[in-house]
Amino acid sequence: MCVYFRPIVRFDGPRPAEAIDLAGGPGWFSHAVRLSRDRAPQTVSVDEIPDDFRERLSAPRTPMAGLVFDQPRVMGILNVTPDSFSDGGLHQTASQAVQRAHEMAAAGADIIDIGGESTRPGALTVPHEAEIARVEPVITALSRELATPISIDTRKSSVAEAAVRAGAALVNDVSGFTFDPMLARYCRDHGLPVCVMHARGDPETMQSDPRYDDVLLDVYDFLAAQVAMLVETGIPRSRILVDPGIGFGKRIEHNLTILQNIALFHGIGCAVLVGASRKRFIGTISGAETPAERTFGSVAVAQAVAAQGVQVVRVHDVTETAQALAVWRAIAQGTYP
Repeated sequence: MCVYFRPIVRFDGPRPAEAIDLAGGPGWFSHAVRLSRDRAPQTVSVDEIPDDFRERLSAPRTPMAGLVFDQPRVMGILNVTPDSFSDGGLHQTASQAVQRAHEMAAAGADIIDIGGESTRPGALTVPHEAEIARVEPVITALSRELATPISIDTRKSSVAEAAVRAGAALVNDVSGFTFDPMLARYCRDHGLPVCVMHARGDPETMQSDPRYDDVLLDVYDFLAAQVAMLVETGIPRSRILVDPGIGFGKRIEHNLTILQNIALFHGIGCAVLVGASRKRFIGTISGAETPAERTFGSVAVAQAVAAQGVQVVRVHDVTETAQALAVWRAIAQGTYP
């Protein structure tokens, strides 16, 4: 029987003597929820967590791509596509994209994630030549003008190679390294940090009636297996982010279950990234019909996952998110500039 542990994360005091730091950050936990596929959840004390699981939960996360995980970090989304669900077409030219990147950096983005292929539901695969033509000039310009690190959002090794050559420092693969078998080896050979995401199916089909036995544990098992594969390939766990893939092959109830229990994913032993910005489920809950109207709901998600120790939030609305997290941190942790 596989057993999983979701730490009950706190930032306030008083802190009991037996409490353990969460991932070497400001959060801590003295209890966790024990989960399995055949028993009801149960709250247990920290001394009931097996040593290997406790080590993965508590081990400090190593800095990567310029990110230090002593507080939640903001990844700004920059899609240089004509058809992304929220900002497609807004930053299609290199000059538009570069201007937007400068705005996000000034607003507090810790890293900027550049993508040249839409992964919205129903999107078709883009030829790698077209994807490279979209992202390469933008990354080249930004690597000369900005100190903010850049990540490349791609499933393809040829695109990653062009992006890294232009200045990208991290590879973010929405397929979880299942689309292109060469991509993991390329990242290993070049010492690149990576983000491995869960998605059920590809963008064209992923929202066609997605089903799970247990969405939380199914997603966890996939990410844990892919991390093990990457480690076996030669990419250290310390250079891997995990992303449960909110909205990728998931209905609203799936998304909410994952977000309610997001602290579970710390048990994989990697920094955790959540990208829920402007997703459809926020509109369903709030009544905000268009993606651009979902800023406030997106910020609420960012605060909720930060309160569970998530290290990176991937967002469109950098200004609003960075401000909200700064205030949340001041209240929760008693720290401010």
